[in-house]
Amino acid sequence: MSRKFFVGGNWKLNGDKKSLGELIDTMNAAKVDPNVEVVCGAPSIYLDFVRSKLDAKFGVAAQNCYKVAKGAFTGEISPVMIKDCGVNWVILGHSERRHVFGESDELIGQKTAHALESGLSVIACIGEKLDEREGGITEKVVFAQTKVIADNVKDWSKVVLAYEPVWAIGTGKTASPQQAQEVHDKLRGWLKANVSEAVASSVRIIYGGSVTGATCKELASQKDVDGFLVGGASLKPEIIEIINAKL
Repeated sequence: MSRKFFVGGNWKLNGDKKSLGELIDTMNAAKVDPNVEVVCGAPSIYLDFVRSKLDAKFGVAAQNCYKVAKGAFTGEISPVMIKDCGVNWVILGHSERRHVFGESDELIGQKTAHALESGLSVIACIGEKLDEREGGITEKVVFAQTKVIADNVKDWSKVVLAYEPVWAIGTGKTASPQQAQEVHDKLRGWLKANVSEAVASSVRIIYGGSVTGATCKELASQKDVDGFLVGGASLKPEIIEIINAKL
């Protein structure tokens, strides 16, 4: 089964209306591979702005959301609010949410369930830290993270799994194409054994961690790498090169 290549840009805590407006103009004018699904993760305060300016062929994602629709949760946003801005995606479980803000696997699972029930699609992030890789427990860590997500998913067509080795995010260290392929292949094996063969062959597993114009082509050539979640490079014109990695 062919899986549509997926490129997510995670803008993180960056940009203002001027700089994001310029980036959006660049993206709207660019010639991009029509066989790639592109989703831009904008800061929540700019979701409305970005959705109104960005060409309809590109999707928009919130970078986080809470596990309930409304209530006394100061500073949080909910899937229903995200949808009200015309936005259809959310990034959940990013390593910065896990390790900077202390979000647990359990909370990420609850958020995933609520986002999907509310009609959002989810980019669900997993990945090991450097000490975990060096300790030889990469598989144990990513399988445990994946299980909590899988336990909360009914419709896998609404989920993209993003494997992001934490040691490669923003460090300039990229997992080698072979390291990425190895983990993606093992994740597909886990899905086959624990979810279903159909889900294992159809779900998109994307790679994140210092993806650049220079590294994207070889990564994209790996058979189980179905796209990217791009950080820093997604704020530059270089994102067009990454979107077109398969051309």
